[in-house]
Amino acid sequence: MNNKEQESMFDLVVLTDPRYAAPKITGPYIENVLLEDRLVQEALEAEGLRVTRKSWDDPQFDWSTTRYALFRSTWDYFHRFGEFSNWLESTSLQTVLINSRELIRWNMDKHYLQGLSRAGINVPRTLFVEKGCDTTLDAAFERAIQEKGFQNQQFVLKPCVSGGGRHTYKVAKAEIPQREALFAELIRSEALMLQEFQENIVSHGEYSLMVFDGRYSHAVLKKAKNGEFRVQDGFGGSVHPHTATKAQIAMAEKVVGAAPEPPLYGRVDIFRDNEGNWALAELEIFEPELWFRLEPGAAAVLAKGIRDRFFG
Repeated sequence: MNNKEQESMFDLVVLTDPRYAAPKITGPYIENVLLEDRLVQEALEAEGLRVTRKSWDDPQFDWSTTRYALFRSTWDYFHRFGEFSNWLESTSLQTVLINSRELIRWNMDKHYLQGLSRAGINVPRTLFVEKGCDTTLDAAFERAIQEKGFQNQQFVLKPCVSGGGRHTYKVAKAEIPQREALFAELIRSEALMLQEFQENIVSHGEYSLMVFDGRYSHAVLKKAKNGEFRVQDGFGGSVHPHTATKAQIAMAEKVVGAAPEPPLYGRVDIFRDNEGNWALAELEIFEPELWFRLEPGAAAVLAKGIRDRFFG
């Protein structure tokens, strides 16, 4: 590599998706994305790193010109899963991904909950229905009762690869006939999961704990709006600062410790299950929203962790 090439290299690229790379139209949601990414980029630059921000699908960018790539807001991946998967494989041969490609592959598909359950993490009762499976929703629910011990007459149906509440539905037993056509359409193209409906998420909310390099950083409480069960802001959910308890922190750090390898960063979503025990909703170690805007100093913690682990 000549001197000119060395001078052109970045230490790290902050990854987004094309909607947020250089938006011409903005609003509160996009402004939050831009703010979060800017806080991360500025914190990394304060650590002395050469940083840029790119859409993951940027056709003009040479990924071999950056040492590392940090996933932040690549939130269109599940709509372009095949394309993104190919990009992930090719780019991982040109630069180092944070978190690693192996962790991302593991975490993109919610089958990972099975492995965490075997590792002793309390997860909701879940039945996985594989792509192309010859079954009905009614038969799948009966299986969930018999094999997984579902006790609630309501359940949540959602894809194993998804985000932002895509194709996530609350279904009561009496409503199953009305959902059969939808189920049949979805199962033809992707694996699905049935999870026992969790009453406490609606009544008390879901807690998100951010964990950097194995240690708790900060937390938020996500609440669904009245009449809704999904806590995502796209469905009217709200986010509130939260100081995590010792029990919540212990749960979050235990979950992260059960991952196949130590992630640099992660978000652990937990709630009280129907029996009153702490349970895992999701472990997000691939492009999770981390709410730096509510805890700006946390971006510096992440940046220092990156500096120490990869540039120390």
